[in-house]
Amino acid sequence: MPETREARAATTGAGGRAPARGRVLVVEDEAYVRASLDEVLRARGFDVSLAGGVDEAMAGLAKSPVDVVLADLRMPGGGGLELVRRAHAAHPGVPVVILTGHGTVSSAVECMKAGAGDYLLKPVDPEALEVALDRALNARALEREVAYLRRASDGTEEPGGPLGDSPAWRRVMERVAAAAPTDSTVLLLGESGTGKEMVARQIHRLGRRAASAYVRVNCAAVPLEMWESEFFGHRRGAFTGASADRDGRFRLAHKGTLFMDEIGSMPAAGQAKILRVLQDGEFDRLGDEQPTRVDVRVIAATNSDLEAEVAAGRFRADLFYRLNVIRIDLPPLRERVEDIPLLARHFARDIAARLGRRAPSLSGSAADLLKSYHWPGNARELRNVVERAMILSPGETLSGLDLPPAGVVASGGVAPAHDRAAASGPAAAPAGEAMALRTVIAESERRAVIEALRRARGVRKEAARLLGIDQRNLAYYFRKHGIDPDALPD
Repeated sequence: MPETREARAATTGAGGRAPARGRVLVVEDEAYVRASLDEVLRARGFDVSLAGGVDEAMAGLAKSPVDVVLADLRMPGGGGLELVRRAHAAHPGVPVVILTGHGTVSSAVECMKAGAGDYLLKPVDPEALEVALDRALNARALEREVAYLRRASDGTEEPGGPLGDSPAWRRVMERVAAAAPTDSTVLLLGESGTGKEMVARQIHRLGRRAASAYVRVNCAAVPLEMWESEFFGHRRGAFTGASADRDGRFRLAHKGTLFMDEIGSMPAAGQAKILRVLQDGEFDRLGDEQPTRVDVRVIAATNSDLEAEVAAGRFRADLFYRLNVIRIDLPPLRERVEDIPLLARHFARDIAARLGRRAPSLSGSAADLLKSYHWPGNARELRNVVERAMILSPGETLSGLDLPPAGVVASGGVAPAHDRAAASGPAAAPAGEAMALRTVIAESERRAVIEALRRARGVRKEAARLLGIDQRNLAYYFRKHGIDPDALPD
């Protein structure tokens, strides 16, 4: 029978729960062998449940998930070969390792053809058993990661990792280097587009979990009714429409890193469940009778003020303290102006590779124009500006004449024709005429925002999409230019 929570807790002692290496279901009809395997595997850090036969094992699999099955080949009422076939039919992907005291080449071949992951002879050496189970667990983890990447890959990762050489960015990278080798939870704070996703990936790459899965989830994009299933998974038949077992993000990230973006948008009920995982390393999957234990490093990110959310009662204080172990504040692009030309050239090389052409150079006038802009959309907005300029001006050099007078105009493509013409006038002025340049940029920004609102018929979300910025950044432009979005001028 699957072990109880109390029995499992007892194996960790008073010092707390140590993350299990994986959950193993041992299927063996001889009680003394079953007990011996239980003792050996627990001593090596595995989480163990026991069954005395095939039917009992299948009943256990239906109630609670496991990472690998270890089964005797010959048992009354059905042996390991039958278990391999039934387990693979009902629970695809769960590896089965076969043990036998009557090994033959033909039986080994038959088991491997049926889908067994390994085949060991009794009496089994504990070290060889440990290696076989680790091999099965690693193969299972790799399958999960590949499946996740196929479903979730969105092509947003920039090659080469985070870029920057400004003092502000060097301080960020120093914190990253200090945090990466640990398993501590990291909280990334910064405006939208400041590179929180790239910094999270860099922490994972530099850490001890780099060879394991990196899984990301945008908490703001998960529908409330799917929240629990998305993070913790579900058993087939747990609710209407659950036609197959599903591994949630925490199970997919076992032994690896889970990046939780927009953590501030998490619903109140979900906050308590996340807190339990961070504290105890376990959660309840929908439809399971036993909790699932995981070993996951969490990196959380948000562009909201979590301390203010805690004070307002919208975010749990205990969860905030659990997340805020290592805090890294990412500066907005306007506070690392020295990095703008470097990032623009990097984006130009990457975009050129995707377009199948040679990357253009960046002239001094273009660099000056880019550095003079406020960049409320940060690096994401800068990339949009560079991409549009390269498409509209496919030359060998990007100059100030190739860029619109305001980056936001380029990113949305909503400027009227006379705004584009303005780029050849005052906007192209030498760097010494900074005040004139700022005036032209400000006026172009104002016209672009108004034009986007007109095209979107006052719908702010659509206007933000046209401008290529986050909807929350629209308020900045409204205040800056004195625009009343509910009373557009003719």
